[in-house]
Amino acid sequence: MGMEQHLNPNQRRALEGERFHVVVIGGGINGVAIARECARAGRRTLLLEQHDFAAGTTSRSTRIIHGGLRYLEHGGIGQVRESLRERRSLLARYSHLVNPMQFLLALDGKSRRSALAVRTGLWLYRRMGGASLGVDRRTEHDKLERLLDAGRHFSIFSFEDAQCEFPERLVAEWLVEAVAAGAEARNHTQVKQVEIRNGRATGVRVRDLISGKEWRIEATWIINATGPWADGLCQSSDMRHAAPMVGGVRGSHIVLPRFAGAPDAAVYTEAVDGRPIFVIPWNEQLLVGTTEVPDRDDPGKAMPSSDEIDYLLRSLQQLFPRVKVGRNDIHYTFAGVRPLPFAPNKTPGAVSRKHYLHDHAVEGAAQMISVIGGKLTTAGSLARECAAKLGIQSSSATVALASEDSVDSLLERWITEISGTGSLSPGAARAIAEWHGKDSLAVARIARSVAEMRYRLCPHTEHVVAEAAYALLAEHAVTLGDILLRRVPVALGSCWSEDCSREAAARIAAVSGWDHQRTRVEVEAFEIERAGFLRKPG
Repeated sequence: MGMEQHLNPNQRRALEGERFHVVVIGGGINGVAIARECARAGRRTLLLEQHDFAAGTTSRSTRIIHGGLRYLEHGGIGQVRESLRERRSLLARYSHLVNPMQFLLALDGKSRRSALAVRTGLWLYRRMGGASLGVDRRTEHDKLERLLDAGRHFSIFSFEDAQCEFPERLVAEWLVEAVAAGAEARNHTQVKQVEIRNGRATGVRVRDLISGKEWRIEATWIINATGPWADGLCQSSDMRHAAPMVGGVRGSHIVLPRFAGAPDAAVYTEAVDGRPIFVIPWNEQLLVGTTEVPDRDDPGKAMPSSDEIDYLLRSLQQLFPRVKVGRNDIHYTFAGVRPLPFAPNKTPGAVSRKHYLHDHAVEGAAQMISVIGGKLTTAGSLARECAAKLGIQSSSATVALASEDSVDSLLERWITEISGTGSLSPGAARAIAEWHGKDSLAVARIARSVAEMRYRLCPHTEHVVAEAAYALLAEHAVTLGDILLRRVPVALGSCWSEDCSREAAARIAAVSGWDHQRTRVEVEAFEIERAGFLRKPG
């Protein structure tokens, strides 16, 4: 019963009348990074998220950690240098989640990009990136050549970058680190209004969507890290701007089965209109994206249009004409809205990807900052920049890149320890180590407590119920969707079905104390959330 009491989200402490030095609104990768940075510096920090951590733009990204090769075309050398530095740090600190990946740039003879310019750009990219990431390049080039349209002349260039298959897990780890440093964190908590008095932001009014209670919280600083919702928050707080801060751009993706002969490398190429797109091995599937379509609607309801799905399919078919894929082969599609700076006179592709911090003192709301832009790769540097604006000196140290051998040996040691500690199969131990890293032993101890904790969440996965229990205990998961889409994101797999949802819910209910009614409600809400996020094309 003690475990079940700890897993009850209704026991969240009331915050009425409390005062924080920093209130961060928005629990995507940028918001969580900022909260972690401020908490580590000893500032009393509160992180608020209207839905769940990483449920918005973060989980709808292309899931790559890259230096921004494309930025070199626009002269963004400083931005590339920053991105490559952060890539190196993520590979060193979070090697279980961020992995080196070979990228193959495939350009046909009609490309407007000359081979000389590409070679020069890649040479500069490698020089700025430093030491090799240790990617095996031997066979992928040949695999790709066999798949390409034989009637067109292609030039293929190889370079290294990285992938974070599950940025939701990276956010979960940063969240745990923020809380360990003293931050308070609340998901499913809506900020109804930022309060402004005498020309400065003084606090927020919030509604806990779990309990239904409303609170007023005071703050010295307020950080609006809501991404594409940034303008909406300002409007609800009666803050007037001459123009929007964010010009939302929708990026859509399709997820397909891996076909025979598909390279293990990511392919970076040009779509049917010459725009750059990726074809990336991901989660034992293929991720194809992305598009760039202006979108000013509710970011929470973003979905790929039929035209975007056709565009991505046609681009893939043009690249690999011998691979027969169509709409019926698509496992699912998803879309997110990039919070790019508002630039009405530019095409989406020409808008800067560089983040910036907007100080609202000019609108009569001093002590409030809005974060505009940002991406997975540079969330850490954005957080340090934001903290510096608050007068907080970063304590983050530069980390040398670990070698491939040391990363592998560390992972194998974790797997051995987890298997022994939790009485788990080698497969389950590996699954836990790859998603939980240094927190794996805590998960293993939960697994050892009772046999039900060692059950698989569904028959198609090695991931076990103990990971769901840990999500509820330590990672601020509240709902079934929080668990299965973000903390233990098994529901992103190709085989997931409603039967899997019911089985996983029943097994989680058995250890968390959910009664029949609660379990039924959780399954229904989960199916609605998953169908709204991961859409099967009509």
